[in-house]
Amino acid sequence: MIPYGRQSIDEIDIQAVVDVLRSEFLTQGPVVPAFESAVADYCNAQYALAVNSATSALHIACLALGIGKGDIVWTSPITFVASANCVLYCGASIDFVDIDPLSYNLSVPCLSEKLARAEEAGCLPKAVIAVHLAGQACDMALIHALSRRYGFKIIEDASHAIGGKYSGEPIGGCRYSDISIFSFHPVKIITTGEGGMVLTNDAGLAKRMQLLRSHGITRDPVEMTHEPDGPWYYQQIELGYNYRMTEFQAALGLSQMRRLDEFVAIRHALAKRYDEHLHDLPVVIPWQDPGSYSARHLYIIRLQPEKAGKTHREIFEAIRFAGINVNLHYIPVYLQPYYAGLGFKTGYCPEAERYYGQAISLPIFPALTNNEQEAVVQTLIRAVGA
Repeated sequence: MIPYGRQSIDEIDIQAVVDVLRSEFLTQGPVVPAFESAVADYCNAQYALAVNSATSALHIACLALGIGKGDIVWTSPITFVASANCVLYCGASIDFVDIDPLSYNLSVPCLSEKLARAEEAGCLPKAVIAVHLAGQACDMALIHALSRRYGFKIIEDASHAIGGKYSGEPIGGCRYSDISIFSFHPVKIITTGEGGMVLTNDAGLAKRMQLLRSHGITRDPVEMTHEPDGPWYYQQIELGYNYRMTEFQAALGLSQMRRLDEFVAIRHALAKRYDEHLHDLPVVIPWQDPGSYSARHLYIIRLQPEKAGKTHREIFEAIRFAGINVNLHYIPVYLQPYYAGLGFKTGYCPEAERYYGQAISLPIFPALTNNEQEAVVQTLIRAVGA
C-alpha cells in the first residue's frame, strides 16, 4: 500500500530523540525553546510557542485574540474540522466563506462580498481564519487589506505550509496576520509525532498564549497579585490548559528543521513529475499562484467524471483497490452532522461542494520513489479509462 503521506525519519532524527531520552529533561527543558527559536528564525517571526497539536495552537490563538461568546469567526469550509472547532471551543459562532475555484483556498471576492453584507447587517466577524490548503498561501495581502477596512483579526492556519513562501517571504512570519499556526503531524512537511506551533509578532499575544498552553500559571512576580510566598511560589492567573510539547518531540522537530527546505524541494519535484504525466488525462492538476511558493503538502487533482465516464467514487475506489491509498482533503466542514445541527445546509458554499465531488489527493512525500509514483500514475490512468 502506498500512502498519500508519510514521515521521513533518518538516523540523525532518531539520535536526537535518544539524546533527550538519556538527558535529565523529558519535558520543560532546553530543547523546546531551541526548536521554537529555530522555527521563529526560519519564518522571520518574533515569537514562536510549541504546543502538543495544531488544534491546541488554534484554540489558544482564538483565546488570545479574545474570541468568545457573542463573537463570530469565519473560515474556509475546505479544511480539517479543527479550523472551525477551535472557534466553538471558545463559545463563539462559526461561519464559512466559499472557496476560490483555482487555489481552493478561501475566496477573496466571496469574503469581500460577505463582509459588505455583514457590515450592513451589523454582524461583522471578530476574526477570519485563512487556511493555506495543500501548502499554498491564501492571498494574504488582500485579506489583510480587508481586515484594515472591516476591523477583524487574522489567524493563518498554515498547518500545511511550513517551508512555503508568500510574496517571497516565509509563510508564518505574520506580516499579514496576527497569529500563524503550524502542524507537525506525521504526514505534514516536518514532524514531531504530534505537535503544533503558534507564531506572532505581538508580545502581548505571545505572553497570553504562553500562559494558556500551561494551565494559566506564572512564576513571574511581576504578574502576580502579591509578593511570592517563597521561591517555590506560582500563581494561576488564567484558566489555561496542558498544551505543552515534550522535549523529545521538540528534539525530533529541531532535527527535522535541517531538512525542511530539502523536503519541500523534493515535493516540488514530485509535483512537477505528476504535472507532466497527468497533463493529458481527464483531470485538473493543481493550479499554483505565481506569487506563491507552496510547501506542496498535498497534490490534489480534480476529476472530470463526465469525460472519464465513471463517477468520483468509482475512480477513488478503483485506485484504493489497486493499493494506492489516495485520500480526500476535505469534506466541507458544514456538511458534518454536528454542523448540520447548527443550521448549516447543503448548498451553503456551492464551489466547495463542487470541489468535494471531484477532488482526490494523490501520494506525495519525500520518500516516494519514482517507481511508486509511476505506479500511482498508471493506476490513475486505468481508473479514469484514459
